[in-house]
Amino acid sequence: MKDNKRCLKVLQTVLAGCLTTALAGCSLLPKEEEPLKPPLVKPVKENFELYEVKRANIAKQVTGIGTFASDKMDYLYFNESGGRLASIDVALGSNVGIGDVLAELDKGDIEGRIKQQQIVVEKAKIAVEQTKEEKRGDVQALRLKMLDVQKEQVQLDMLQKQLDKTKLASTIEGIVTYIDVIKPGDAVTAYKSIFTISDPKSLKLVYEFTNINDLTNIQIGMPAEVKIKGKPYQGTVVQIPSTTPISDNKAIADKNAKSVMLVVQDLPPEVEIGSSADISIVTEQRENVLVIPRVGLRSYLGRDYVQVMEGESRKEIDVEKGIVSTTEVEIRKGLKEGQKVILNN
Repeated sequence: MKDNKRCLKVLQTVLAGCLTTALAGCSLLPKEEEPLKPPLVKPVKENFELYEVKRANIAKQVTGIGTFASDKMDYLYFNESGGRLASIDVALGSNVGIGDVLAELDKGDIEGRIKQQQIVVEKAKIAVEQTKEEKRGDVQALRLKMLDVQKEQVQLDMLQKQLDKTKLASTIEGIVTYIDVIKPGDAVTAYKSIFTISDPKSLKLVYEFTNINDLTNIQIGMPAEVKIKGKPYQGTVVQIPSTTPISDNKAIADKNAKSVMLVVQDLPPEVEIGSSADISIVTEQRENVLVIPRVGLRSYLGRDYVQVMEGESRKEIDVEKGIVSTTEVEIRKGLKEGQKVILNN
């Protein structure tokens, strides 16, 4: 009986030890950590650059650099059948007078034929004189000899005209401002311009537009501000593409289609062909209209709109624009004076 009690006691002691060991083992496991909560961040307040809508004057103008050119020019070419180029006798910038030969074609045997024909004419004239001496009073015989002279002279004149056609001469006094890219031995096409002669005493200011749309509102008679070496001069538009003379030269026609010409008053003597000047032409202007900076106007898929501040929020408003200058925009509809337009973001 005592042994049974002793065994039971030992068993209780062993079980208590195992339970203690098991509990101790559980305590060695890491405790599960609670998830961290993100810190509260105060939202950053957006800073906008605002512009208060107000009334002002606005103007659209075209500005650029023009070049002085002669408005009295002659475009020279060989007539009729052309031929082979023998020589070009001037250079760009050469001063020429009326009748100066600029280029020549290959003459072939024309000069020899002229000399032969001159002899024939001279012999015919001698025959006339002999008839006068030998057949005094024979009117018909004399008349026949005189007709022979006329016939041979006509032939000589025709040969001389052929020779003249091999020479291209200047018809005005001026400066050679264009020479075609052609060299001796090349075939010359009839009626194709080879030279341009410009009168340096008849100058106009020419401005060639890079954007054809800028030409839309420019009209004959519009005033222009011209600056030559920083000094202002008064200019006037005297030629626009629609009033330009028709030219068979494609290069000239293409240039005229995107250029305007101005007369400038009281030009200084140092201005010459090729001199440059700053040009400013006001094409549109309006007074006392609603104006905002150009950076305040937004466009998307043909829609023009602005963003305005209303309290602490911003709002999009569709607008109708008017004149658009390089820095400002006229607003015809959509905004009221005093509204604040967002310029950024």
